[in-house]
Amino acid sequence: MSIKITGTGSYIPNVITRNADFHQHEFFNTDGSTFPHDNETTIKKFRSITGIEERRYLEDNLNTSEIAVIAAQKAIEASGTDPESLDYIIVAHNYGDVKFNCLQSDTVPSIATRVKHQLRIKNPSCVGYDVLFGCPGWIEGVIQAQAFIKAGMAKKCLVIGAEALSRVVDKHDRDSMIFSDGAGATVVENSEETGGVLAHESATYAYNEANYIYFGKSNNAEAPQDVRYIKMNGRKIYEFALMNVPKAMKSCLEKSGKSIKDLKKIFIHQANEKMDDAIIKRFYKLHGMDVPQNVTPMTIKELGNSSVATVPTLLDLVVNGEIENQELEKGDIIIFASVGAGMNINAIVYEY
Repeated sequence: MSIKITGTGSYIPNVITRNADFHQHEFFNTDGSTFPHDNETTIKKFRSITGIEERRYLEDNLNTSEIAVIAAQKAIEASGTDPESLDYIIVAHNYGDVKFNCLQSDTVPSIATRVKHQLRIKNPSCVGYDVLFGCPGWIEGVIQAQAFIKAGMAKKCLVIGAEALSRVVDKHDRDSMIFSDGAGATVVENSEETGGVLAHESATYAYNEANYIYFGKSNNAEAPQDVRYIKMNGRKIYEFALMNVPKAMKSCLEKSGKSIKDLKKIFIHQANEKMDDAIIKRFYKLHGMDVPQNVTPMTIKELGNSSVATVPTLLDLVVNGEIENQELEKGDIIIFASVGAGMNINAIVYEY
């Protein structure tokens, strides 16, 4: 028996926001002071660090739960699954449904319940619940799904990562340019084929690191002080990720019994190009190797950081041949890895 991803799907919003669209923004430091240089310089520095040139924002008439459904429908169709046969619907997100021009997050009923409702699934034994695990939420959902299946509690699970970060960003914060929207979905099920999930690793670092990503007030002191936005300590996150993610990936690979030489692809959370490159280099350095060519598919340049959606969206694009010079073949050993608010880290070694 193996536990495999049998179908993938994604939703990439149609609204493209380019770096040039931020030239008229008024950016402030966290203490409310103005930047010492102009926006053109700020944006150039941002591009050199993050690799982001544009990002996708949700259409005004859509919410997180609705794009989760679109991605789910594609994954269900790709897997040939009858929706009524799903045992679990696991939806990873962080902010629920935040309607356009609305300040409140709506999470009752849960996003998973809304997805089940919109999929028109009648079976009450199909259980839907949400995962709040920062950016590694989709990977954690897959880890939970394989645990349910391995324990005999399920045969098929729908695991979704969906987020609309554009609804919770502070337009006066330079870091707001990192974030984007999107959804990715997978059907995970018991399979007679070999391969699938070989090993996993998860960790939460909260003693000193819990508030590296948090909800805080606007950088603009004149903005309403009772409204909160997504905030982060970029330097702390970079140092934390570089220290801990490569070690988690190495541990996970060792648990799988596979060699670094077997590894064909790494699907890493599209957080920051410079950070991701440094993590991959450190990971291979732990094995005394240089990074092979084309081992890491990347979408951050065009799609930005859509949190829980980045890894499943990346997988779906590669599976469907939509990223140049990136493909998967049966039997390929791959790693999914992520880091995010919590601070949480996880990884999966998977045989495609």
